[in-house]
Amino acid sequence: MKDFILTSCQMNVVDNKKKNILHAQNMIRTASQKYNANLVTLPEMFNTPYTNDKFIENAEYEDESITLNSMKDIAKEEKIYLQCGTMPEKEENALYNTAYLINPKGKIIGKHRKVHMFDIDTDTMKFKESDTLSPGDKVTTIKTELGIISLAICYDIRFPELWTLMSKNHTDIFLLPGAFNLTTGPLHWETLIRARAIDNQAYVIATSPSQVENPYYIAWGHSMIVDPWGKIVEQAHKKEEMLTTKIKQSTITSVRQQIPVLKNKRHDVYDTIQKNK
Repeated sequence: MKDFILTSCQMNVVDNKKKNILHAQNMIRTASQKYNANLVTLPEMFNTPYTNDKFIENAEYEDESITLNSMKDIAKEEKIYLQCGTMPEKEENALYNTAYLINPKGKIIGKHRKVHMFDIDTDTMKFKESDTLSPGDKVTTIKTELGIISLAICYDIRFPELWTLMSKNHTDIFLLPGAFNLTTGPLHWETLIRARAIDNQAYVIATSPSQVENPYYIAWGHSMIVDPWGKIVEQAHKKEEMLTTKIKQSTITSVRQQIPVLKNKRHDVYDTIQKNK
């Protein structure tokens, strides 16, 4: 891994896919040209309002995706790594919430389909992603010249089993496009992000849409960059905002030397217990 500049773009997402794409491109250019970012991140479902009917309306096949082609073009134009949040990906009879990592040549080098579906049905709230979306079934880790990067999406953060598997892949940086709501956001967003950073002794970059009033779904915002100590390096608020920081190899190395939990794990015990179940 080497030191590099990262920018997280907490952006306004509106009910117009074309406008969202153009707006994302403008933010990416700003991150690259003004802040000299080597890696730029976008929010979960950055090209569509967060609701099942809009997922269907705005879904695209990967091979003919206007959204994805635009992101590949801007990554190549600016010569940056781009984690372009997530988008609704269509495949035959299934629909996925999919995150992509694109390299400076405009090539897709990583793809993660949201593994855990956010399905709740209570007296106060009902939302079932599985009514529309299908779950992914893979751990996504990519080796890059910047470092080893793993991808997870929003609700995936609540399942440490997945993060343990990503950590086993020697992950340096976790990129988490997410869109917690106004109930779970103030309760758990910061705590979970910091916990996963501390657990895995790696950077966690969580990028949310901003808090835009709309009739569909209002995201919590509060995008965050957390270092391997669990320290909040940068944090957004409700409105659109860009967070920029230097990701440092020395910080990761220092944490892992001072508290060597990754070395001290007892996989001989954990794996034996799993096999004997």
